[in-house]
Amino acid sequence: MHLLIDKKNKIIIYLLLLLILSTTSGKFVENQTTYFSSVNQVNIEGLSSTDISKISYELNNLFYENILLVSKEEVQRAISKYNIIEEYSVKKIYPSTININIQQTKFVARLSNNDQLVGSNGKLIDDEENREVLPYVFGQFNTQDFLHLKKNIDQSKFTFTKIKTLYFFPSKRWDILTNDNILIKLPQANLPESLNLAYKIISSNDFKNKNLIDLRMNNHLIVK
Repeated sequence: MHLLIDKKNKIIIYLLLLLILSTTSGKFVENQTTYFSSVNQVNIEGLSSTDISKISYELNNLFYENILLVSKEEVQRAISKYNIIEEYSVKKIYPSTININIQQTKFVARLSNNDQLVGSNGKLIDDEENREVLPYVFGQFNTQDFLHLKKNIDQSKFTFTKIKTLYFFPSKRWDILTNDNILIKLPQANLPESLNLAYKIISSNDFKNKNLIDLRMNNHLIVK
Protein backbone atom coordinates (compact mmCIF):
# COMPACT_ATOMS: atom_id res chain seq x y z
CA MET A 1 0.00 0.00 0.00
CA HIS A 2 2.83 2.36 0.89
CA LEU A 3 4.62 1.58 -2.39
CA LEU A 4 1.47 2.32 -4.36
CA ILE A 5 1.10 5.75 -2.73
CA ASP A 6 4.77 6.59 -3.41
CA LYS A 7 4.33 5.61 -7.05
CA LYS A 8 1.25 7.82 -7.39
CA ASN A 9 3.10 10.72 -5.76
CA LYS A 10 5.98 10.34 -8.20
CA ILE A 11 3.62 10.34 -11.15
CA ILE A 12 1.90 13.47 -9.89
CA ILE A 13 5.27 15.21 -9.38
CA TYR A 14 6.40 14.26 -12.89
CA LEU A 15 3.17 15.60 -14.37
CA LEU A 16 3.50 18.85 -12.47
CA LEU A 17 7.11 19.28 -13.61
CA LEU A 18 6.15 18.55 -17.20
CA LEU A 19 3.33 21.11 -17.04
CA ILE A 20 5.61 23.77 -15.57
CA LEU A 21 8.34 23.18 -18.14
CA SER A 22 5.96 23.15 -21.10
CA THR A 23 4.25 26.35 -19.90
CA THR A 24 7.59 28.11 -19.42
CA SER A 25 8.88 26.90 -22.77
CA GLY A 26 5.69 27.97 -24.51
CA LYS A 27 5.91 31.47 -23.10
CA PHE A 28 9.54 31.74 -24.13
CA VAL A 29 8.85 30.72 -27.71
CA GLU A 30 5.87 33.05 -27.90
CA ASN A 31 7.85 35.99 -26.55
CA GLN A 32 10.77 35.15 -28.80
CA THR A 33 8.55 35.07 -31.90
CA THR A 34 6.87 38.33 -30.95
CA TYR A 35 10.20 40.04 -30.32
CA PHE A 36 12.09 38.82 -33.36
CA SER A 37 9.20 39.06 -35.84
CA SER A 38 8.22 42.65 -35.13
CA VAL A 39 9.46 45.21 -37.65
CA ASN A 40 11.90 47.57 -35.96
CA GLN A 41 13.81 48.91 -38.97
CA VAL A 42 12.76 50.12 -42.43
CA ASN A 43 15.59 51.06 -44.80
CA ILE A 44 14.83 53.15 -47.91
CA GLU A 45 17.39 53.82 -50.67
CA GLY A 46 17.37 55.58 -54.03
CA LEU A 47 15.87 59.00 -53.25
CA SER A 48 16.93 62.28 -51.69
CA SER A 49 16.94 62.52 -47.90
CA THR A 50 13.86 64.76 -48.06
CA ASP A 51 11.82 62.26 -50.08
CA ILE A 52 13.04 59.35 -47.95
CA SER A 53 11.83 61.17 -44.83
CA LYS A 54 8.39 61.68 -46.35
CA ILE A 55 8.02 58.04 -47.33
CA SER A 56 9.38 56.85 -43.98
CA TYR A 57 6.64 58.83 -42.27
CA GLU A 58 4.03 57.10 -44.44
CA LEU A 59 5.43 53.71 -43.40
CA ASN A 60 5.45 54.37 -39.65
CA ASN A 61 2.54 51.99 -39.21
CA LEU A 62 4.80 49.07 -40.16
CA PHE A 63 6.85 49.40 -37.02
CA TYR A 64 6.12 46.71 -34.42
CA GLU A 65 3.88 44.93 -36.88
CA ASN A 66 4.66 41.24 -37.34
CA ILE A 67 7.03 41.11 -40.31
CA LEU A 68 5.33 37.94 -41.54
CA LEU A 69 2.06 39.83 -41.89
CA VAL A 70 3.44 42.85 -43.78
CA SER A 71 2.20 42.65 -47.37
CA LYS A 72 3.63 44.31 -50.48
CA GLU A 73 0.21 45.87 -51.06
CA GLU A 74 0.51 47.64 -47.70
CA VAL A 75 3.86 49.14 -48.74
CA GLN A 76 2.53 49.96 -52.20
CA ARG A 77 -0.33 52.04 -50.81
CA ALA A 78 2.16 54.33 -49.10
CA ILE A 79 4.72 54.51 -51.89
CA SER A 80 2.25 55.00 -54.76
CA LYS A 81 1.38 58.46 -53.41
CA TYR A 82 4.72 59.75 -54.69
CA ASN A 83 4.93 60.42 -58.44
CA ILE A 84 8.71 60.69 -58.29
CA ILE A 85 9.02 56.89 -58.13
CA GLU A 86 9.59 54.91 -61.33
CA GLU A 87 9.75 51.46 -59.72
CA TYR A 88 10.75 49.83 -56.46
CA SER A 89 11.45 46.52 -54.77
CA VAL A 90 10.63 45.37 -51.22
CA LYS A 91 12.67 42.76 -49.41
CA LYS A 92 12.11 41.37 -45.94
CA ILE A 93 15.29 40.67 -43.97
CA TYR A 94 14.35 38.40 -41.11
CA PRO A 95 13.90 38.68 -38.28
CA SER A 96 12.88 42.37 -38.17
CA THR A 97 14.06 44.52 -41.10
CA ILE A 98 12.42 45.68 -44.35
CA ASN A 99 14.58 47.04 -47.17
CA ILE A 100 12.98 49.17 -49.89
CA ASN A 101 15.02 50.05 -52.97
CA ILE A 102 13.53 52.80 -55.12
CA GLN A 103 14.37 53.92 -58.64
CA GLN A 104 13.55 57.57 -59.15
CA THR A 105 11.87 58.55 -62.39
CA LYS A 106 13.84 60.64 -64.85
CA PHE A 107 12.70 64.22 -65.49
CA VAL A 108 12.08 64.59 -69.21
CA ALA A 109 10.02 67.78 -69.62
CA ARG A 110 8.56 70.79 -67.83
CA LEU A 111 4.99 72.10 -68.02
CA SER A 112 4.66 75.62 -69.33
CA ASN A 113 1.85 76.81 -67.06
CA ASN A 114 2.93 75.75 -63.56
CA ASP A 115 6.55 74.56 -63.91
CA GLN A 116 5.73 71.02 -62.81
CA LEU A 117 8.08 68.35 -64.12
CA VAL A 118 7.04 65.43 -66.30
CA GLY A 119 8.65 62.12 -65.35
CA SER A 120 9.55 59.28 -67.71
CA ASN A 121 6.75 57.40 -65.92
CA GLY A 122 4.29 59.95 -67.35
CA LYS A 123 3.46 61.46 -63.95
CA LEU A 124 3.69 65.09 -62.88
CA ILE A 125 6.11 65.98 -60.11
CA ASP A 126 6.38 69.12 -57.98
CA ASP A 127 10.05 69.96 -57.63
CA GLU A 128 10.81 73.65 -57.29
CA GLU A 129 14.48 72.99 -56.58
CA ASN A 130 15.18 71.32 -59.92
CA ARG A 131 17.10 73.58 -62.29
CA GLU A 132 17.72 71.05 -65.03
CA VAL A 133 17.24 72.35 -68.58
CA LEU A 134 14.23 70.45 -69.94
CA PRO A 135 11.85 70.83 -72.90
CA TYR A 136 8.67 72.77 -72.16
CA VAL A 137 5.29 71.18 -72.90
CA PHE A 138 2.27 73.27 -73.90
CA GLY A 139 -1.34 72.10 -74.10
CA GLN A 140 -3.77 69.88 -72.22
CA PHE A 141 -2.39 66.36 -72.59
CA ASN A 142 -2.74 63.17 -70.59
CA THR A 143 -0.14 60.62 -69.58
CA GLN A 144 -0.73 58.26 -72.48
CA ASP A 145 -0.51 61.08 -75.05
CA PHE A 146 2.88 62.15 -73.79
CA LEU A 147 4.32 58.65 -73.28
CA HIS A 148 3.23 57.68 -76.80
CA LEU A 149 5.08 60.64 -78.30
CA LYS A 150 8.14 60.14 -76.08
CA LYS A 151 8.38 56.48 -77.07
CA ASN A 152 8.21 57.34 -80.77
CA ILE A 153 10.88 60.04 -80.44
CA ASP A 154 13.18 57.66 -78.55
CA GLN A 155 12.74 55.03 -81.26
CA SER A 156 13.45 57.53 -84.04
CA LYS A 157 16.75 59.11 -85.06
CA PHE A 158 15.93 62.17 -82.95
CA THR A 159 17.27 62.63 -79.43
CA PHE A 160 14.73 63.88 -76.93
CA THR A 161 17.28 66.19 -75.31
CA LYS A 162 17.60 68.05 -78.66
CA ILE A 163 13.98 69.22 -78.38
CA LYS A 164 13.21 72.63 -76.93
CA THR A 165 9.40 72.70 -76.89
CA LEU A 166 6.46 70.37 -77.45
CA TYR A 167 2.94 71.58 -78.32
CA PHE A 168 -0.11 69.35 -77.88
CA PHE A 169 -3.35 70.21 -79.69
CA PRO A 170 -6.95 69.19 -78.89
CA SER A 171 -6.92 67.13 -82.10
CA LYS A 172 -4.29 64.94 -80.35
CA ARG A 173 -1.55 66.11 -82.66
CA TRP A 174 1.91 67.33 -81.68
CA ASP A 175 4.30 70.02 -82.91
CA ILE A 176 7.90 69.90 -81.75
CA LEU A 177 10.47 72.69 -81.82
CA THR A 178 14.12 71.63 -81.86
CA ASN A 179 16.98 73.40 -80.12
CA ASP A 180 17.90 74.79 -83.56
CA ASN A 181 14.45 76.45 -83.75
CA ILE A 182 13.15 74.12 -86.42
CA LEU A 183 9.39 73.59 -86.09
CA ILE A 184 8.09 70.14 -87.06
CA LYS A 185 4.34 69.76 -87.48
CA LEU A 186 3.55 66.08 -86.95
CA PRO A 187 0.50 64.17 -88.16
CA GLN A 188 -1.80 62.26 -85.81
CA ALA A 189 -0.65 58.88 -87.12
CA ASN A 190 2.55 57.34 -88.50
CA LEU A 191 4.77 59.16 -86.03
CA PRO A 192 7.88 56.96 -86.41
CA GLU A 193 7.97 57.42 -90.20
CA SER A 194 7.25 61.15 -89.92
CA LEU A 195 9.96 61.73 -87.34
CA ASN A 196 12.58 59.88 -89.35
CA LEU A 197 11.58 61.76 -92.49
CA ALA A 198 11.91 65.07 -90.64
CA TYR A 199 15.34 64.05 -89.38
CA LYS A 200 16.42 63.13 -92.90
CA ILE A 201 15.23 66.48 -94.26
CA ILE A 202 17.00 68.44 -91.52
CA SER A 203 20.23 66.53 -92.19
CA SER A 204 20.04 67.34 -95.90
CA ASN A 205 22.03 70.20 -97.39
CA ASP A 206 18.86 71.32 -99.18
CA PHE A 207 17.29 72.33 -95.86
CA LYS A 208 19.66 75.22 -95.14
CA ASN A 209 17.97 78.49 -94.14
CA LYS A 210 14.62 76.74 -93.60
CA ASN A 211 12.88 76.30 -90.25
CA LEU A 212 9.53 74.61 -90.88
CA ILE A 213 8.63 71.03 -91.80
CA ASP A 214 4.90 70.36 -92.15
CA LEU A 215 3.99 66.66 -92.26
CA ARG A 216 0.34 66.93 -91.23
CA MET A 217 -1.17 65.85 -94.57
CA ASN A 218 -0.73 62.35 -96.00
CA ASN A 219 1.60 62.21 -99.00
CA HIS A 220 2.24 65.94 -98.73
CA LEU A 221 5.39 67.65 -97.53
CA ILE A 222 5.77 71.37 -96.92
CA VAL A 223 9.18 72.83 -96.16
CA LYS A 224 9.70 76.54 -95.54
